[in-house]
Amino acid sequence: MDMKSICVFCGSNLGGKPEYKEATQAFGKLLARKNIRLIYGGGNVGLMGIIASSVMEAGGEVVGVIPKFLADKELAHTDVSKLHVVGSMHERKALMADLSDGFVALPGGIGTLEEIFEVFTWAQLGLHEKPCAVLNVAGFYDHLYTFLQNTVEMRFMKAPNLDMLILESDAEKMLERMKSYRSPKIEKWIERQSQT
Repeated sequence: MDMKSICVFCGSNLGGKPEYKEATQAFGKLLARKNIRLIYGGGNVGLMGIIASSVMEAGGEVVGVIPKFLADKELAHTDVSKLHVVGSMHERKALMADLSDGFVALPGGIGTLEEIFEVFTWAQLGLHEKPCAVLNVAGFYDHLYTFLQNTVEMRFMKAPNLDMLILESDAEKMLERMKSYRSPKIEKWIERQSQT
C-alpha cells in the first residue's frame, strides 16, 4: 500500500515518561526522512505539538486539522505546511481520515483512543481498507492489547479482526507492516444466523 500521508493520533499532554516525547520526535523525523506527509489534529501542545514540530524541523510536510473552538483557544500550531480550521470534532476526524493513507496511535488519552478505535471500527466494517497501527512506546499499550485479546476470548470480536490492528514497538517495523497491509474480507459478526 502506498503511504504518502499518515494520520497520527497522540496526546495533547506529554505524558509521564520521557520515552513518549523521545519516540514522538523520532517518529516525526522518520516520517520526514521517508517523505511521508503528517496529517494530525493541528495542535501545538503535548505530543501533538512535538510530532508536528519534529516533522517540520526535519524538512517534512505537515497538515493540521483543528476545530475552530480549539483554534480560538490559541492551541493551533501555526508553523505547519497547511492548517485546516473546521467547524467541529466530527469534521476534523472526517477530513483527517480522507487525507490519510493510514492511521497511527502514539501514546495519548481518551481522545487518542477514541480516534484510533473509530478508524479501526470503520476498517472492521469494510468502510475503508487503510492500515490502523499502534506504536507501543515503552509498553504503553500493553494493557489495552490484553483487554482487546479478552474481547476475542469473550466472543465479542473475531481474532482476524483484532489482527487488523498493527501493534509494534519499533516504528520502522510498524511502517513496513503498514505498507504491506492488505485488508482482509472478514464479516465482523459472530453467529449472526443463530440470533434471528
